Amino acid sequence: MSDYQQYLNERDKLDFFIQKGFRINAVHEHLDGASIEFYHPTSKEKETLIIGTANARKYFSSVLIKQNLGIK
Repeated sequence: MSDYQQYLNERDKLDFFIQKGFRINAVHEHLDGASIEFYHPTSKEKETLIIGTANARKYFSSVLIKQNLGIK
């Protein structure tokens, strides 16, 4: 799979969680990318997503900034 296809796949997974009402709770950076922990405020459900591409890491950073500023 090309890096771009992998980025699109990771971006779609991240968008899926955000659209379902999940919020980013924590980010853990490591050598293989980043682990993003999501939580759902009403159901208290938790999920973890592993991000490997640099573009997806930049994308979730912008999503996190928007979340913290209250921008949809």
